[in-house]
Formats: sequence, C-alpha cells, structure tokens
Amino acid sequence: MDKFIVSARKYRPQNFSTVVGQAHITTTLKNAIKNNQLAHAFLFCGPRGVGKTTCARILAKTINCENQTKEGEACNTCHSCVSFDAGTSLNIHELDAASNNSVDDIRSLVEQVRFAPQAGKYKVYIVDEVHMLSASAFNAFLKTLEEPPPYAIFILATTEKHKILPTILSRCQIFDFKRITNNDTVDHLQEICDKEEIKADKAALHIIAQKSEGCMRDSLSILDKIVSFTNGQLTYANTLEHLNILDEDYYFKFIDFMQQQNMSDAMLLYDEINRKGFEGDTVIEGFAEFIRNILVSKDAKAAILLEVAEDFKQKYLQAAQKINAGWLIGALNLLNEAEINYKQARNKRLLVELTIIKLSYLQQAIELVNNDGVVSKKKLIESTKPVAFRAVPIIRVKEELEAVSQKPKAAPAQEAKLIIEKAEPETKHPAVNAVPAKLPAENDKPKAALGSLNAIRKKLAEQNKNAGQDQKTLTEEDLKIVWGLFIEKLVERKNPAAVTNFKNAGLSIVDNNTIEITAKGEIHRAFIENERADLILHLQNYFNNRFLVYRVIVIEDTTEVEETDAPLSRKQQYLKIIEEYPLVKELKERLKLELD
Repeated sequence: MDKFIVSARKYRPQNFSTVVGQAHITTTLKNAIKNNQLAHAFLFCGPRGVGKTTCARILAKTINCENQTKEGEACNTCHSCVSFDAGTSLNIHELDAASNNSVDDIRSLVEQVRFAPQAGKYKVYIVDEVHMLSASAFNAFLKTLEEPPPYAIFILATTEKHKILPTILSRCQIFDFKRITNNDTVDHLQEICDKEEIKADKAALHIIAQKSEGCMRDSLSILDKIVSFTNGQLTYANTLEHLNILDEDYYFKFIDFMQQQNMSDAMLLYDEINRKGFEGDTVIEGFAEFIRNILVSKDAKAAILLEVAEDFKQKYLQAAQKINAGWLIGALNLLNEAEINYKQARNKRLLVELTIIKLSYLQQAIELVNNDGVVSKKKLIESTKPVAFRAVPIIRVKEELEAVSQKPKAAPAQEAKLIIEKAEPETKHPAVNAVPAKLPAENDKPKAALGSLNAIRKKLAEQNKNAGQDQKTLTEEDLKIVWGLFIEKLVERKNPAAVTNFKNAGLSIVDNNTIEITAKGEIHRAFIENERADLILHLQNYFNNRFLVYRVIVIEDTTEVEETDAPLSRKQQYLKIIEEYPLVKELKERLKLELD
C-alpha cells in the first residue's frame, strides 16, 4: 500500500505560477530573477499557511536552475531541479529558528557561509520562524547578513514581523504576504478534488474556506479530514456536521420569527439548537455575522463584501430588501453586548434567551431617520409608551366658613368646594418691587378664597388658645418622669443602644416651650436625633402642649483618661534588670549577646 501524503505536502506548489493568492510576490521575484537584480537578503512575513516557506524554496530552486524559462520559472528537469525536488541538493540549507535559536547555532551557520557552492550559482539559507532567535543570536547574525559573500542569499520567514530587530529589517528586502481570499481557496480546493476524483459541493468548499480564515494549509487539512469522514463525498450537510457549524437556514428562520414578533417560536428554535450541542456564544457570533451579511446586502456597492456561497447570495439579497436597516443596526448592537457579557454571565442560556426576547420586540423600540443626509436611530417613544402620565394637578380646597351659615339647608353639598386647577408651566418669580401686570378686580374669586383662608386661621388660633389653657406646666420633676416613660418605650422596642444614650443625656428647661438636652458627643447626639419624631410627640402629648420643642447641645467630655502602664520594650526591660542586677550586663558583654 502506498504511503499516504497529506494534500498540503502533496500539492505544494513547485513553480511561481502555481502559488495561490500571492501574485504580487511571485511577479516581483520572477522579474528580479530575469533582470538579475536579486537582493542578498529577503524577509517573507505574513499569516500562517499562506506560502512563505513555499516561495522561499521555489526561489532557491529557480535561481540555481540550469535552464530557466523566459518567464523566470524553473525547468524542473535539470540536475539542479531534480536534486532539489528529491531533497538532496547541497545548495539549500534550512534552519528552524524556533528550535535553533542560540548564538552557537547562528555561528555554525555563519561558518558554512564561507564555503562556496560546488555546483550551481548560489547557496541559499532559509531561516524559518526567525523571530524566535534570541537577541544575542540576532547580533551575531548582523555582520554576515549585511555583507555576505556574492554567492550567498538569505531568506528569512516569520509570522511576527514586529518581534524582529530594526537592524535586521533594514538589511532585508521585505515581502508582505496576504491572506488568501475565499474564492481563491475554493478554486484551489476544487482543482484538488477534481484530481483526486472527490465529489464536493461548492457550498461545502466555501464553508471550508471560511473556516480556514485565509490559511491554505488549514483548508487542505480540513479537506483531508472531511474526505476521510465522508468517504469521499463532500456535501453541505456533512461538512457542517463535521466542522460543528450552525446551518444558515436556522438564522433565516430566526430573523423571520423576530420580524413577526413571534418570540415563542424563536425560543423553541434556540432550544432545538441547544439540544444539538451548540454553545450559546456560537449562536450569538454566527447570528451577528449573519446580520452583518444582510446589512451589506442592502447596498449594491457593499454587496461585494458578501462572502457566502453562491447558493445563498440570492436569499441574502431578498432578505435585505424586506428588513429595515434600523432594525439591523440595533440587532448588531444587542448581539455585540451579549457577546461581551457572555463570558461573565453565570446563567449563559438565560443571557442568550434575553437577547432573543429583545430582538423579537426590537422593531417596536427604534426606527432609522435621515437628518440632512445623516442616518441615525430614533426611539419610538410615543408609539410604544403603554401609559401616558400627566402632570399632577394642583388641588385647592376652598371652604367658605362664614357663608355656610347663610346658605339654605336645601343645598348641603355646597358647604365645601373642591377646585382642581390645571398645572401651569413654570415661570420665573417676579422681582420684589415688580408691579403686577393686572390688578385683581374686587369681585374676583381669589379675594373670596383669601377671606376664607383668614377665617380658617382664626379658627385654628382659637383652638390652640383653648388647648393652651389645659396644658401642664413644664417642671424638672415632670420632665424626668416623661423622660423615664420614653426610655421604657425604648426598652419595649428592644433598642439597648438608644436606651443607654437616653439615660446618659442631660436635661434642662429653657422656657415653658423649650427643653435643652445635653449630649456627650456627635454619636450620642445622633442616637437622640434618630428618635426625634416619637420623642417630640411623646413630650407634647404628656404636657398637652403642641408648641413644645427641644434642642440638643453637644458638650465634649474633657475628663482625662487615666494613663495605664504600657508594656515595657525589650530594651527597657533590659535596663531595668541591669539596674537591679549589674552582673547581667557583664554576662551579656562576655557572651557578646544582642537584644532581639
């Protein structure tokens, strides 16, 4: 049985023309070879799996080819090309800098550079993953890289250009490789499938290209894996199943339910997806990308950004015509917030379900408006507000006490009037000396209302006067009694801290309507003030005096606290001991002891 070779190695390009997606690199190198304008050092940088090492090997083979074509390609038939393909060429040396990154490794490389090639024109040194070299190794490489022998060419390859020293960068011709587009990847995969007689759907190859994210090596590895899984039959369904990708039909169903505000069906659809084993973040990320694709499909100019299979493009374009752009923008914002909060959420399923609920009723909340060419979102407050709240009206109770006795008994309902006035807009207060714009007439109703208010005040004053005749005289003996009764209330309420502070308070009488309470600090005062409402009512009811008030005065306690004997330190204890026993000092000096 023949030994299996993975597609990434089996179909590795052997000429510049077979390199996929890097025409700007291959064209430059071919022209440099044809015009004999080769630099002595190259730096190939770019993402993984885009052809950096492949181009370096093709360049090394081509410059040593004995029968180059007119286009600057290797012939693949001469002795140099055959030995190179077989891996026996002595003119090419590859060094993996990830595992050979020390100064000694670079010194051995520099020692080899001194020897001229036995066959061919150039000796090519390919240093892969050059960013892994240590700083000392870079410095040991500088002089040779700057002034190598005329037959030596260095090709450095790296995925992290920013880690390379500027002194190295300045000595190299830099070539930036780009990610391979999905269309180029799909075409290359289709070509390999045709050679291997594999039946593959175009949509399935497009899914593989999207999953590889511009890396040709990854796409070929995925292709080999799925071919083994499906026994040579690549369909859209089994590719989705193997790569654990959610079918786009689910997203089309989601957006239909949300446009119809059918929240229950959207929740059931998510439950079906969840039972299939898809995580919530996969659903959120996939739906966000789906919404993005619909948004770019709304404009013909931006439609070129739509990177989906040809079978789905028409569905995206049709969906884009039905859905409002404001809804799409709002949905992207909600999905972005959900994606950020997903890792921190404890109940991750609830977070996804809340996002689905918000998206189901999103079109009730916003619309997109165009203000002088600037598109912005506007909240639909008036149309979605369930209850319209009004300002609280001003209520004026108008009682005409004097007119009650003069009105006939047949109309008892007219004894009091409840007048509700509409709330007027707030106006600035006029100045003190300002003259009113219009003087009220003598028969205006406000004058009658003012008279009624004066009558009410007179009546209250008479009631207070009568009540004042029955009030108790404020004495120190009664004050202590009422204070003790209030402390008993605090005891019943099980508030021991307040009880202690009330017992320690000092009491004195200022006049018949004022009591002065002395507190021994702000904390003591705070405990008394916390009971102000109950205390003032208790005092007024006991003395039958509704004008009775109290005030709290803070007097700091200036009594000095008796000083306690502080514990002696080690040194103080030692001094006290040698004062009583002098021989201890002599013992310490002889033994050369030290205090801790």
